[in-house]
Amino acid sequence: MTLPKFILGDNTEYPNAIFVVHTEFPRFIINLENDDVEWFEDFDAEDEKELKDETEHAIKLATEFYDNEIAKYED
Repeated sequence: MTLPKFILGDNTEYPNAIFVVHTEFPRFIINLENDDVEWFEDFDAEDEKELKDETEHAIKLATEFYDNEIAKYED
């Protein structure tokens, strides 16, 4: 199965939270309400610098994805 790079999610137990799931490496879920990130990967200390850059970029893309999706609903 081919998955989209980002998936929007919500949950009635967290009524104010909006989740974006990043399905490619590094895989994570970000809660856009408070910017909490839950990782699906285990990282080594030697990967830290590269992952920091990739992570910042992926989180930026996740936020842009959400903004674009919401703009489609507003149209």
